[in-house]
Amino acid sequence: MNMLNIALPKGRLGEKAYAMFERAGFPCPSIKENNRKLIFENEAAGVRYFWVKPSDVAIYVERGAADLGIVGKDILLEYEPDVYELLDLGMGKCRMAVAAKRDFRDDRRRTLIVATKFAKIASRYYASQGRDIDIIHLNGSIELAPILSLSDVIVDIVETGTTLKENDLTERETIVPISARLIANKASYKFQSEAIGRIVESMAKQLEETT
Repeated sequence: MNMLNIALPKGRLGEKAYAMFERAGFPCPSIKENNRKLIFENEAAGVRYFWVKPSDVAIYVERGAADLGIVGKDILLEYEPDVYELLDLGMGKCRMAVAAKRDFRDDRRRTLIVATKFAKIASRYYASQGRDIDIIHLNGSIELAPILSLSDVIVDIVETGTTLKENDLTERETIVPISARLIANKASYKFQSEAIGRIVESMAKQLEETT
């Protein structure tokens, strides 16, 4: 029997997603043990789970190390991995937004300086508006950029908006809503279609029952 390999993002989102797989008939009790292991398998259920960094899930799935994975829509939009997006799980909801200092006024005659780690998403968004931008790629504490006049605006994930408020920034525009998605490796989708079909069907049903 072929093992179904599933990449879960470390943290609360991965734990919630695992609960959905478990309800779909793919349990692996050892995953709930308090240890530092990264790989857990249940041969009887034909499933192997592993914890990975959220931003790496799509790489494992695209390259075939995992058949299925749970990943944020932001990663799919930014890195455009060659995978199938099967289901919006409605978890980990947030949004990709533009934020700036309260007193910032956009002068469209000059190039807008944008700090972000989501360069592709920002580029596509401003290209659709015909806006000339200069992107500064940062990996952390993006909120600092406008405060220290490194950039005019930032493009980042916003959940509650608290961090923005605490740093005297305001949300200007929402680019796209973000939530967790179930993705599949393209070859796996073909060769493991029965198991994957069962999971998608069960998860879709679970989502219906909670709405």
